[in-house]
Amino acid sequence: MRIVVALGGNALLRRHEALTAENQRTNVRRAADALAGLVRAGHQIVVTHGNGPQVGLLALQAAAGPADGAYPLDILGAESEGMIGYLIEQELAALLPGRDIATLLTQVKVARDDPAFAAPTKPIGPVYDEATADRLAAERGWRVAPDGDGWRRVVASPKPLEILESRVVSMLVDHDVIVICGGGGGIPVIARAHGGLIGVEAVIDKDFASELLARQLGADMLLLLTDVDGVYAGFGTDRARRIDRISGGELSPESFPAGSMRPKIAAAASFAKTTGGDAAIGRLEDAVAIVAGDKGTRITG
Repeated sequence: MRIVVALGGNALLRRHEALTAENQRTNVRRAADALAGLVRAGHQIVVTHGNGPQVGLLALQAAAGPADGAYPLDILGAESEGMIGYLIEQELAALLPGRDIATLLTQVKVARDDPAFAAPTKPIGPVYDEATADRLAAERGWRVAPDGDGWRRVVASPKPLEILESRVVSMLVDHDVIVICGGGGGIPVIARAHGGLIGVEAVIDKDFASELLARQLGADMLLLLTDVDGVYAGFGTDRARRIDRISGGELSPESFPAGSMRPKIAAAASFAKTTGGDAAIGRLEDAVAIVAGDKGTRITG
């Protein structure tokens, strides 16, 4: 099968873990092991990944430098795509000697008038306590919001409309290349008034961009890997139960609490309903078993 595999942020950095190169490489090595299992099982994979902590760190580093050294989020997103893709590519190559692997910087078209620009919701960067978040917001003109048991900077997250390099990705996959792309949801760009493209200050949701990429590539499956073993009905209650299988039409993202799982559920349901194919959500280490239908939650068309 041709599978778009979306790695959750935990594949690169666990919550409250220091943003060191060593920690990221250790986590990427674990992710690469799961990805290699899918390749050995005979699947063609296209890998996407998050970048929230990394792009936030790059923004902090840029802000700490000279006043003219600050870069907009689209350029920082491109930097993080290259950095994370490099780590994934290197660790995957160690497990799959002889396989061709490529990291592709990916531009994603968004609408200039997307309402998300007026209402930032996408968390990036480190987790702070409330007092620190409020101080940084005042000093740097940030918007901040609660995220789990802490606070984080939030930025605009417009809807992805088109993966501009999808034809290149498809050509590479047709030639048996494992492609790493769409990092952090891709680099958000808009059309210039007089032709061409230009980046915008935003971060695209990785799950929505992965779903769009899967549709544009004609993928057989969208696989969303995270740190939980599936989608739970009644999550947070004593009657919580994992959903083994459900159709995209039966799955209502709005019935799940806002947070990291809702975008995954929305993306999975959209892919299943739009294409008639399957999507699946589950733990990183269960990737092969999830595709086989033995673990995780399967969302059908």
